[in-house]
Amino acid sequence: MFWPVTVLGVLAGWALASIPGALLGGLLGQVLDRRLKLQSWASLRALFWPPRLDDDELLFMLLGRLAKCDGRVLQVHIHAARQEMQRLRLGETARQRAMAAFARGKQMTDSFEEPLLGLRRRPERAEVLLRSCWRMAWADGRVSEQEYELIQQWGSWLGWARDDLNTLADEYEPNRRVVDPVPGDYQAALRLLGVKNSSEPAAIKRAYRKLLSQHHPDKLAGGGASPAQIRAATERTGELHQAYELIRSRRGFR
Repeated sequence: MFWPVTVLGVLAGWALASIPGALLGGLLGQVLDRRLKLQSWASLRALFWPPRLDDDELLFMLLGRLAKCDGRVLQVHIHAARQEMQRLRLGETARQRAMAAFARGKQMTDSFEEPLLGLRRRPERAEVLLRSCWRMAWADGRVSEQEYELIQQWGSWLGWARDDLNTLADEYEPNRRVVDPVPGDYQAALRLLGVKNSSEPAAIKRAYRKLLSQHHPDKLAGGGASPAQIRAATERTGELHQAYELIRSRRGFR
């Protein structure tokens, strides 16, 4: 693992006070590297010089890379890209830019490390991007090893843990049937929250709060959602609460 600020601290400390200065500079630099999660020169540059790609351009470049990574772009990939444009309600000019970005991503020449590191300060946008990527990866009914590794790499740059990325991927698996919890169905409650019986209470609480935030009907209010969509969100919120209370009661934490 490479610590850029640690290296700079050692060099600056050596220049100012020889060996004692290098030791102190390296120690302080490592503290900053760990706190800011800096692991490369690219991550350091992204901290001070954010990338200039706009959000939609970056998204469709990633989608283009995913579509092409197995060697051939299929019609389902094109359809999935168009669905993302509809989901984002892009106008004609924005659609043209999105398709150009998609084509650029297919060339597989760009590095996405810096722009993705720059999104760490915007976790909501990072999640939107990862959801779109999983939808594209599942577009042909399967996630290849190359697609999986790409999204795992992008997720790590965005600050996501591997388990959280896999849980997110499961939401978009074709024909996946989520079993709603019923009173006493502890395993179904665990599956609904995306946690394990061995998960720590803090992790269970985080998963519950995250899902509650995603599905809460208040997020749909005023956003053009239909009554049916709001009703479904309300029902899902109730299911999440029921599942959490069942797990909390079984595990004995507050």
